[in-house]
Amino acid sequence: MDDLVERLQSDQPVEVTIRPERTVERLKECLDRAYVHVKFTQTTGGTELGVRIDPAASDFTQADFERGTGSIRIVGDLKLNYVPVRCLAEIDVATFQGSGRLDVTGEDARASDGQSPEPSA
Repeated sequence: MDDLVERLQSDQPVEVTIRPERTVERLKECLDRAYVHVKFTQTTGGTELGVRIDPAASDFTQADFERGTGSIRIVGDLKLNYVPVRCLAEIDVATFQGSGRLDVTGEDARASDGQSPEPSA
C-alpha cells in the first residue's frame, strides 16, 4: 500500500481550494460541474486532489449558498499514486474547511484489509 494513501485514510483537516478566488459562488459553480479540489493540509506542503463528485453519494442540502452558511458532504472517486480511492469530505461553506479522508476501493481495498486480491483469470 502506498504510504501517502495509507496516511490519508484517517480523518484529518481538509479545505476546498478554488481559483482564482475563493467565494461561495465559485464553490457552487464547482459543485454544479461535479468537480472540486480538496486539499489535505497536514501533509508536507499539503496534498491537493481533484475530485470528480459522485452526486448520488454527496449531499449539498444542508448548505445555503446565498447566505454562505451550512455544510456540504463531498464524495468522489479518483486515483492517488495509482491506487483507486474514494474521497469523503465534510466542508463548512463559510470557511471552506472541514475534515476528510480517503477510502481505498477495488482490489487495493482487500489488500489493505489484510486479504489477498483475487487472482485474475
